[in-house]
Amino acid sequence: MADKKQQFGLVGLAVMGENLALNVESKGFSVAVWNRTTSKVTDFINGRAKGKDFVGCYTPQELADALERPRKVMLMVKAGAATDAMIEQLVPVLEPGDLIIDGGNSYFKDTERRSKELAEKELLFIGTGVSGGEEGALKGPAIMPGGQKVAYGLVGDLLCKVSAQVDGEPCCTYIGPRGAGHYVKMVHNGIEYGDMQLISESYALMDAAGMGAHEIADVFGEWNKGELLSYLVEITQKVLAYDDPETGKPLIDVIMDAAGQKGTGKWTSQDALDLGAPTPTINAAVEARIISSFKDERVAASKLIKGPEARISIDKKDLVAKLRNALYAAKICSYAQGMALLRLASEEYDYNLDFGACARIWRGGCIIRAQFLNRITEAYERNPELPNLLVDEEFKSEVEGKQQDLRDVVKLAVDAGIPAGAYSASLAYFDAYRSERVSANMIQGLRDHFGAHTYERVDKPRGEWFHTEWMEV
Repeated sequence: MADKKQQFGLVGLAVMGENLALNVESKGFSVAVWNRTTSKVTDFINGRAKGKDFVGCYTPQELADALERPRKVMLMVKAGAATDAMIEQLVPVLEPGDLIIDGGNSYFKDTERRSKELAEKELLFIGTGVSGGEEGALKGPAIMPGGQKVAYGLVGDLLCKVSAQVDGEPCCTYIGPRGAGHYVKMVHNGIEYGDMQLISESYALMDAAGMGAHEIADVFGEWNKGELLSYLVEITQKVLAYDDPETGKPLIDVIMDAAGQKGTGKWTSQDALDLGAPTPTINAAVEARIISSFKDERVAASKLIKGPEARISIDKKDLVAKLRNALYAAKICSYAQGMALLRLASEEYDYNLDFGACARIWRGGCIIRAQFLNRITEAYERNPELPNLLVDEEFKSEVEGKQQDLRDVVKLAVDAGIPAGAYSASLAYFDAYRSERVSANMIQGLRDHFGAHTYERVDKPRGEWFHTEWMEV
């Protein structure tokens, strides 16, 4: 090994790892790389890394020897068992005070466990969300690091330089202790699920109105110039405009309607249920992906079960105008759910999250990056204790003004038999949250009748519980 020590280590040379390593080096940091399949190290050093400030390593010990102290090693490997296995190989070659960074899509409870285990070995640990896909990793992702503050102090400057930049600000900040970074990334992904499902339902409604893929592409292109300006709306236009070289048809028309998922949206729904946080739009998006995967069953059922014809006959311009307002209103409701979940999680897990900062670092690099996020940051600057975006004066006014179009879109979908679970869930959340009284009194009456679960009374102080010996009627 050369006498010169490298400033940063990176393990895992799949495309995301390679791109992030190149990004780090391009910002002026020297990098040592290692991959379990060592041929990838050779290929990288002789290929994309040639002539740059990289050192290739072929064992964990070589990697440790190549790095300046305290060592800073980032893992870009598959979440779960593969991450644990890689940490097990690194621990014996590291020293107290060295830092391991997990940049994978890890479940936050795994990050909590690893943080505790490595602290017992006197090693520092950061679990960081990295959003933006392959392009983001190379050009600047949104980075959400959680761990010890002293650990962030070792790499904060590097991570901020590597991240996307918006209005001169890095899309990176210290999120909080232990699993906070991966938690915020998880909720980001849940919000992403909701965004994508609302977009797909908007597409389905325009398709049912007889609009072709290119015509719908033009609509999304126009929407991307206003309040809906975002990465997902931008690439929706590109997906719809792309023609299949093999058939000449719009590619969207030949893509199978069975969606995949890696589980992060599901994790958001699961933890929201554990915390008692309502996230119906995200849940609907997860469920829509799940039912889409039952393709063969759906095809068989379509021959047996009849419903209304999936056709919308209103004027196309009217539909597009309603959808634009409905999509924005539903988007606000969806983000309100995600931010409210972060608030409950911050209290439950003692993360002390800065909600405005979370929205701010999502403005660039990540999949949900959007102009709209500036307004969320501003809402929390106006009121750091804001319980829900729907009670912020600006967002409240937006949804109130657009709610009729949201209601109309849900009715159009229902009447045409078009599944629009995310739109319906967003509206139901809005109506439930703004309702002084909902039907849960019936739930409590039933629970007390069959299980003596007790209930509170509207004419007594909160916290006083009552039970009735229900008589047979």
